[in-house]
Amino acid sequence: MTIRDATTDDASACAAIYAPYVRDTVVSFEEHPPSADEMAARMAAAHQWLVGEDGGRIVGYAYAGPFNERHAYRYTCAVSVYLETGRRRTGTGRALYEDLFARLRARGHVRATAGITLPNEASVGLHTALGFAPVGTFPRVGWKFDAWHDVAWMQRDL
Repeated sequence: MTIRDATTDDASACAAIYAPYVRDTVVSFEEHPPSADEMAARMAAAHQWLVGEDGGRIVGYAYAGPFNERHAYRYTCAVSVYLETGRRRTGTGRALYEDLFARLRARGHVRATAGITLPNEASVGLHTALGFAPVGTFPRVGWKFDAWHDVAWMQRDL
């Protein structure tokens, strides 16, 4: 797998990877998958956006954005990783995140945070394996698929 900076040409592939998370799971609290144009706008607004390519095909992406818009939070970012269906436990998520963290450190960021809808054993496991520690859980803060869902927050130093 090759990891590289994403370009707006990758927006359609990233939107396709993300769509099942929106449509079929509570991993994302979005209700409608974003279009390629919306994904391109998100990519442009991110601190960093990486894609993983395997055989010329994008199989996952990771990105970092602001944790909070207030200036005091400028060294902390929120991170996420998404993989195409069937790529779990292949090392793809870890590789994308590790590359992302190195690039964030080089840009002066010192802390990464991640919000995880519960239950999500795979995501909690990945983040824990990469050195994230739990910092709190917001109970029943997201409503999707006719149910309330908790969101755990984890963080790690970069």
